[in-house]
Amino acid sequence: MKKILPLLPILFLIYWGCEDPKEENKPTPVTLSVDSGVLKWNMNEEDDFFRYSLYGSNNSSMENKTLIYETQSRLDTTHTFDSNEYFPYYQVDVMNLNEMVSNSNILNVGVYLWGVYYSIENTYSLDLPYNQLTGEIPPEIWNLTNLTYLDLGWNQLTGSIPPEIGNLTNLTYLDLDFNQLTGSIPSQIGNLTNLERLSLHNNQLTGSTPSEIGNLTNLNYLGLKNNQLTGEIPPEISNLTNLEDLNLSYNQLSGSIPPEIGNLTNLTHLSLKSNELTGEIPESICDLNINWSNSYYFHISNNQLCPPYPPCIEDYVGYQDTSDCP
Repeated sequence: MKKILPLLPILFLIYWGCEDPKEENKPTPVTLSVDSGVLKWNMNEEDDFFRYSLYGSNNSSMENKTLIYETQSRLDTTHTFDSNEYFPYYQVDVMNLNEMVSNSNILNVGVYLWGVYYSIENTYSLDLPYNQLTGEIPPEIWNLTNLTYLDLGWNQLTGSIPPEIGNLTNLTYLDLDFNQLTGSIPSQIGNLTNLERLSLHNNQLTGSTPSEIGNLTNLNYLGLKNNQLTGEIPPEISNLTNLEDLNLSYNQLSGSIPPEIGNLTNLTHLSLKSNELTGEIPESICDLNINWSNSYYFHISNNQLCPPYPPCIEDYVGYQDTSDCP
């Protein structure tokens, strides 16, 4: 026994230095992808190829996976699935003649939102107002990068608007009105350069209006009414030359109205009422084509704006707290 013991460390190193022969005999795994509703994988070119097996599952770990399709043809590397075969996750196994199996990557083609599966590739619209949705906005929603229309208004959603909203660069319409959203508006909202409508009315949003909102040059509607926004109106808002309706009323905005507001020559509706705006109103506001006398189109009362007022609006400024004016 004493002669054998010194050999044990050497035998241990030899054993662990060798690769598992079973791993060496496994086929090379394929890579799975999707394109226009067709699942695709690269061809296995090994001589001992035997079979491809395509599986679907409702969870990312591929537990309780369901066999969808099998083929022994090496060249058969695509599968068009119908609605009966829809799963959010897919995987392809490759088996060789020795019955050794390798797994492909797990491909996520859908997300589960409020009891419904939505295809990542083919979901362009999510129209769910008045649905009594509660809790935070599910993070999975930011994977639906082909969305052009997202309306979650008039629900009871809580939590913040996460920076991942910037992933939805194809959006043209975003409405989160009448929820209970808190926190600040993320600067990543400026990534949504295709937006034509941005409406965040009647939430509990705080912090300043991000300057990146000036990147949204296709906007024709910007509504941030009835939140708890603070700070100044960013001068970058003047970049929104397609804007027709601007509503920032019922916040806690301070500072002066930027003179650049005169650049918004397409503006027909302007509401800045019930904020804490100070200073003089810039003369450039008269460059706008607004029906000043109609409070549906123009409302600036309940601020701290000082006279003299530009002639186009001097009769329509409503109540102003001028106690701190010079």
